[in-house]
Amino acid sequence: MPDKPIILNKTTVAKSRLFRIESLDIQFSNGELRNYERLARGNPGGAVLIVPMLDNETVLLIREYSAGVHRYEVGLPKGKTDVNESFLEAADRELKEEVGFGARQLHHLSSFSLAPSYLEHTTEIVIARDLYPEKLMGDEPEELEVIPWQLSNINNLIASGKCTEARSIAALFMTIEYFKNL
Repeated sequence: MPDKPIILNKTTVAKSRLFRIESLDIQFSNGELRNYERLARGNPGGAVLIVPMLDNETVLLIREYSAGVHRYEVGLPKGKTDVNESFLEAADRELKEEVGFGARQLHHLSSFSLAPSYLEHTTEIVIARDLYPEKLMGDEPEELEVIPWQLSNINNLIASGKCTEARSIAALFMTIEYFKNL
């Protein structure tokens, strides 16, 4: 593989409360110059997606409003990692805020990127086990519905059209594989 390209210049071309668009002047190892735009990471701490396991067969999903598609979506709890917080601490906090449980066991399953060609964002995928009831106040505008779901029935969830988020779907299938190998 050639050497990784060098970013010669990085400029913010647009910014909102949630997003920042950067223009990157890049030089490739063969001397070629290109300009790329990317949606830059808004939160330096990153993000987490939690797979809360009630037992080895039952995952706890949430139903919440998703503004991007303007509908309620069923998926896994998720959130940002706050400053000075590890992603495992963020996973446990988000679990308490969104699902009403804490976890005695947290396992880092994987890291996901969404669209690495133009999006800087990555998400840490964490399996939460040995759950116990504990509720923290979150930032959601309404109470989230918690839905216990059997991992063996994930295909029916996806076929229903109620769960369309790729991160949740991929994490659920990776969790099934994880439990097969325990």
